[in-house]
Amino acid sequence: MTSRLAVVLFNLGGPDSLEAVRPFLFNLFNDPAIIGAPGLIRRALAWFISTRRAPVAREIYAKIGGRSPLLELTEAQGQALQTRLSGTAAGEVKVFIAMRYWHPLTEETAAAVAAWGPDRIVLLPLYPQYSTTTTASSLSAWKRAAAALRLTAPSVSICCYPTEEGMIQAQAGLLARALAEAGETPVRVLFSAHGLPKKVIDGGDPYQHQVEMTAKAIVKTLDRPDLDWRVCYQSRVGPLEWIGPSTEAEIHRAGTEGKGLVLLPVAFVSEHSETLVELDMEYAHLASEAGVPLYLRVGALGTDALFIGALADLVNRALIAGVDPCSERGGRLCPGTLVGCGQSGGRA
Repeated sequence: MTSRLAVVLFNLGGPDSLEAVRPFLFNLFNDPAIIGAPGLIRRALAWFISTRRAPVAREIYAKIGGRSPLLELTEAQGQALQTRLSGTAAGEVKVFIAMRYWHPLTEETAAAVAAWGPDRIVLLPLYPQYSTTTTASSLSAWKRAAAALRLTAPSVSICCYPTEEGMIQAQAGLLARALAEAGETPVRVLFSAHGLPKKVIDGGDPYQHQVEMTAKAIVKTLDRPDLDWRVCYQSRVGPLEWIGPSTEAEIHRAGTEGKGLVLLPVAFVSEHSETLVELDMEYAHLASEAGVPLYLRVGALGTDALFIGALADLVNRALIAGVDPCSERGGRLCPGTLVGCGQSGGRA
């Protein structure tokens, strides 16, 4: 009898209508990985913040059709991965999608997986770089949902893959095409990633370290010793100090220096509001105002064949690794000082 393998892809999710924006934001800010206050206080804060931010967020989603495209794009990635894995030693494969803050929520997906009855489960977050705020939160939600359903099929989770070869080759290829499009214009490459409060990183979260690993690996694969590049961080919200430099500051700097810009979303594998609105609209406008002579944005990985191949390799490797959670190399990638590493308990 053919064995059944369920692969669960995790992402943050996004509102599927303008009416869903506020409850989506409430779910986000009610996550203890985002706001670490006690339950009742956290829920009150989540209600207040989501109510306050909803009007601005609705304006953002209105610019891209009134909804997030993330579910459909993740479904396309899931279908491509399922096709890639089908017919291999993995046996019968079905890929499921679990979103952290909007439908299909983790509990819904866990129920669907349980109903399908897999023999094995691989948990694959679509966050290449590990963070307690993304990967750890998604995997914790899965464990709670699976336990509530008594879903006992053996499972293994993939914690991080910041320098996975196929993914890096895919990003280097996309970047090379953008640099060719820039022609003779002197340009600087900005590897832009979603930021985090500095206190999260100071607490041992490995996200920033792994983002820098990804950027360095892309530059090395590109084999352009002359390349002018920097890592920067976008999407800052709230009063806390965030890690830097900020993408906005680097855009202003490029304008002052007369440099063109090529932006690569180094931590996003799919298009969503942070790429389609923040990078393509808001930062493009900022670059024009700052006097940046050329502004190009590299697309997210999506269903790039090299990237889907990398995900398939990760799944197959995790099945035989005997390590849970499993990094791209099986064992730990992060220095011991980063106590938030997924292979040291996952929480700083």
